[in-house]
Amino acid sequence: MELDNLKDKLSLSASVSEKAAYIYRKALEKKLVRGRSISGLIAASLYAACRDTETPRTLNDIAILSNLKRKDIARCYRLLHRELELKIPVVDPVLCIARIASKINLTEKTKRTAIAMLRDAQDKNESTGKDPMDITAAALYLACIKTGENVTKKNVSDASGVTEVTVRNRCKSLRQNVDLF
Repeated sequence: MELDNLKDKLSLSASVSEKAAYIYRKALEKKLVRGRSISGLIAASLYAACRDTETPRTLNDIAILSNLKRKDIARCYRLLHRELELKIPVVDPVLCIARIASKINLTEKTKRTAIAMLRDAQDKNESTGKDPMDITAAALYLACIKTGENVTKKNVSDASGVTEVTVRNRCKSLRQNVDLF
């Protein structure tokens, strides 16, 4: 029931919910629930399912909507990852573009420009080891400059949940290593 409530709040598909239920059942079989909060493990299972199915949801999103501390969910996620030996793919930054762009009402042209920048950054291994949301925010900001949209770093950082300093630093590294203009 709790999993269904979270699924509805996060607007997730049934396949993500099924994957989360499968991960949670595996945790029950290994008796990982003992001594831990059930809601924390359910939220961590849902986060793992989102990562596995490449659904762009952050740990903060799940923490806010589940009324749990991010730290508790992260701890449960690390436990699940370690004990169940989950193979989780890295989130593609391109998947985060639509989410951030819709919050600050960017045009389709800006989105396409940002996607092109991200693809170029991935080809040059510029995004390796960096948080996908950070790179996405920087690419969107640079795309706004290129297309002439009037958006500030503050707008982009608020929409993405990344600090302005991080956006500035990622922009600097993208400008140096990726063909932008």
